[in-house]
Amino acid sequence: MHPDRKRFEGFLWGQVLLFGLLAASLALFLTYPTLRAPYSLPELKLVLATVYMLAGGLVAVLTANRFSVEGRRYDLFLCCGFIVSSLSWLLFSIGPEVIHANVHQTELWAAIAGRMVGWGLIAAAPFMRGRVRHRRAALGSGVFWSLMTLATVWFLSRSLGVSLPNLDPARDSSVPASLTGALAATVLVHLLALVGFASRFRRRGEDLDYWLAFGATLLVFSSLHFMFTPLVRAGDVSQGDYLRLLAYGVLLVGVWRAIRNSEFGRAVAEERARVAREIHDGLAQYLFAISTHASMLETGADLAETLPLLKAAALAAQQEARYAILALSSAAGRSPFDAALRRYVDFLTADGALEVELEIDASIALGPDEQIELFRIVQEGLANVRKHAGAEHAWVEIGQRGTERFVAVGDDGAGFALEPGGAGQGLRNMRERAASIGGALTLRSTPGAGTALEVVLRT
Repeated sequence: MHPDRKRFEGFLWGQVLLFGLLAASLALFLTYPTLRAPYSLPELKLVLATVYMLAGGLVAVLTANRFSVEGRRYDLFLCCGFIVSSLSWLLFSIGPEVIHANVHQTELWAAIAGRMVGWGLIAAAPFMRGRVRHRRAALGSGVFWSLMTLATVWFLSRSLGVSLPNLDPARDSSVPASLTGALAATVLVHLLALVGFASRFRRRGEDLDYWLAFGATLLVFSSLHFMFTPLVRAGDVSQGDYLRLLAYGVLLVGVWRAIRNSEFGRAVAEERARVAREIHDGLAQYLFAISTHASMLETGADLAETLPLLKAAALAAQQEARYAILALSSAAGRSPFDAALRRYVDFLTADGALEVELEIDASIALGPDEQIELFRIVQEGLANVRKHAGAEHAWVEIGQRGTERFVAVGDDGAGFALEPGGAGQGLRNMRERAASIGGALTLRSTPGAGTALEVVLRT
């Protein structure tokens, strides 16, 4: 069975189990009216509303971050939907409760409408295709129209305040049919989101759709609880609130995992691009030299003079290919970082021209991006020692001082005088690599006393 199909079948079975459990609990609450009676807990309701608002806001920020990188309309709609939903909690539920100590009819209807519009955008996200070219402009436009949508909801609620059905149980204890209809529409919106994310997960197998579908399932039953037990008082709390809290927790965890996976994938893609450039700049040159020397032999060049050059170029190309393979295997986790670095040092010192002492603190934790860049920095540093320093001994230390992790490379070579702005391309590359992982590189060198460079990593 194909892995993606097997994973989707596991997802379906999980949905069936979750549906069964939630449907059974809903049936229990409907059978025994005393179980579904709401509780008047204004302080707890305010805390829950704040959690919903913050969780939705974090999801909006995370999806906006992914949209700024990948530019997918899918992420843009998710971002705008969670912005509208979160601001609805803030403006129509939390704000009035804090400022006025009570929530009026207008705010209650505005809160229902605002959250429905927000989840309408979220439910539309899985059906959006393609990417946006101008990402910043699109994101700014999306945020602007989200705010305009909320302003429109507020204006309509204020304009229609007199004609809206009363939600004050002190005046009318009956539940208006329009409220039941609005809550039923919310159930349908969440159900549409569930179907959309499940269908997209079946097609693409993305982790984010998996979590969003489970969150939508919890929200479907949360909305069903509210439909059968409408909360007409702002401070009421029922079982639906706890299901909604669990749903937002699932959404937050799922989006966070998806963003992390996206960042790791981007780091891998960037490393592939770097390896491609290095192959072009290093390995390709050696292969070109091999081709040139072979052509010279074909045209009758002196064998005794050309063959050593051909052999040297072939050995250099082989060594460069090994370096690239070691860096990639270390970054991909197939070869431990310290083992890959020791093998590199073994290759570098195989001819006995340079002795390298390598010391790595086994307790140091390095991320995949840090392993890639540190391997390249050490490689560049030792290559400079071998080519330019005239050193007999070099050392590499990866350790920790207090809370600082550091990497140091030094030698006992000729050294050189540091000149402001006179750094070569190799040193500039190392500085850029250190900066890309949040580190800072310092270089010390004295003529006749060797050279030492150090990279201090972010904590």
